[in-house]
Amino acid sequence: MTACPSASGAAGCRTSQFNGLTPLQASKAAHHPCYSVNGHHRYARMHLAVAPACNLQCNYCNRKYDCSNESRPGVVSTLLTPEQAVAQARQVAAAIPQLSVVGIAGPGDPLANMTRTFNTLTQLREQLPDVKLCLSTNGLLLPDAVDRLLDVGVDHVTVTLNTLDPAVAAQIYAWLWLDGERYTGEEAGRILLARQEEGIRRLTERGVLVKINSVLIPDINEASMLAVSEKVREWGAFLHNIMPLIARPEHGTVFGLQGQPEPDADCMARVRSRCGQAMPQMSHCQQCRADAIGMLGEDRSQQFPLSALPATPQPYTPLMHQRAQLHASMATLGESEEPDACLVAVASSHGDVIDQHFGHAQRFQIYSLSAAGVVRVNERFTPQYCHGSAECPPEENGDRMARLLELLADVQAVFCARIGYGPWQQLEQRGIQPCVEGAWQNVNEVLADWWQTRQAQPAVQPKAQGAA
Repeated sequence: MTACPSASGAAGCRTSQFNGLTPLQASKAAHHPCYSVNGHHRYARMHLAVAPACNLQCNYCNRKYDCSNESRPGVVSTLLTPEQAVAQARQVAAAIPQLSVVGIAGPGDPLANMTRTFNTLTQLREQLPDVKLCLSTNGLLLPDAVDRLLDVGVDHVTVTLNTLDPAVAAQIYAWLWLDGERYTGEEAGRILLARQEEGIRRLTERGVLVKINSVLIPDINEASMLAVSEKVREWGAFLHNIMPLIARPEHGTVFGLQGQPEPDADCMARVRSRCGQAMPQMSHCQQCRADAIGMLGEDRSQQFPLSALPATPQPYTPLMHQRAQLHASMATLGESEEPDACLVAVASSHGDVIDQHFGHAQRFQIYSLSAAGVVRVNERFTPQYCHGSAECPPEENGDRMARLLELLADVQAVFCARIGYGPWQQLEQRGIQPCVEGAWQNVNEVLADWWQTRQAQPAVQPKAQGAA
C-alpha cells in the first residue's frame, strides 16, 4: 500500500507546486481550488460579501454593488449581514457538495470590517465544521488580526502586495487609513509595506498558508515583480498569483479613467516565467467577484438570492458526511467507493505524527483508506471534550461528547495519542475503534499498517456511513 506524502490524492501526489510544505499544509493546499492547479477542477469555493469598508484606496479598484454583469474583484450584487452569509453558506453547501472553501474577500477589506468579518467566521466555524475558512486582505491590519484568525481556524490567507518600493506604492495607492489618520504618498507606502511584512511573517511562522496576489501594472511595477516574488518567498509565502490589471474606462477606476494600459498576454507570460524562478506561480486565477460561488471559472451566485434562503436550514451533519465521501472519491479517483474502503479520524497537531489526546483535540484530520492508499480528505473542527478543569459541569462534558460523536459518526476508527476510558467506551458502543498504538508515530505509516491488518482479518462489515 502506498501512502501519498502530500495526501492530496492519487492524481496530485508529489506535485512540485507543494515542495517545501508539510504533508498537512500540502493537503490543505491541494483541496483549495484557488491554491491548487488540480484542485480547481474538483472543488468549489464561495465568497461571502460581508465587508463593505476599505482602509486602502487602490487606483485599480472601484467597489460596486448591485452589479451582476461585471466579473472582477470588488464587485457584488448584494451586501450580506453575517447571519445572512452563514445561512447562504449552508444553502450552498447543500446544493454544491464539491464546496470545500468559504472565504471573505470584500467587496472592501475584511480586516477593515473586523466585527462583521469575525462574527461571520465564528458562526461559519460553529455551523460548518468541515469547511476551510479563507480570507483575502491588503495586509494593512493583518498584524492586529493574526491571533484571532488562528483562533477561529483560518488556515489560508491571501495578501495583495503589489510592490516593495514606497515610491511605486505612491503611484498605486491614493491613500490609506490607519488608527484614525489618513496617509498618502511614500509615507503611506512605507506603512503598508512594513505591516504587510509583519503580518505575512507572523502567519507563516504559525503554519498558515499564505498566497500573494500582485496586480501587474505595465510601466509601474512590472520591472520589480521578480523582487516581490523573491522577498515574499523569504517571508514564508508559498504561492504567487500575478494578475493582469483590469483598467477599462467603464469601470470608473483611476487607472481606467487615466488610460493606464493593461498588460497583454506576452507581458503576463514573460513576468510569470521570470518570477517562477523564485517561487511557484499561480496561473489559473479567474479574478473572481467578491460574491462568487461555484467552481473556478463559473459563477453561480445568481442562483442563490437572499429571497431563496430556506426558513429552516437543512441539518448539516448528514451533508458533511456525504461530502466527505464525495471528496474522498474525487481524491482517490473513485477507489474510496469500494466496499472495503473507509474513513478514519486522526488527532494530530501538525499532520505528521499522532500526538494529541482525544479529549484535547479541537480538530480531527479525516483520511480515506482504500486501494488508492492513505489520502487526507479534510478536517473537522470539533468541541474540545476535556478542558482539564474540575469546575467543568458533567453535563457540559456530556453535551460536548455527544456533539463530537455526532461529527465523527461516519468514521471507522479514531487515532490519537491517548484517550480516557469513558470516551473509549462510547466510541466502541457506536462501532468506532479507538486506536492509541500509533501514538507519536508517523500518521501515514500507522494508517497504512492498520489498513493492512484490517484487510488480513476475516471480512469486516463496514459501518453504514453516518451511523450513530
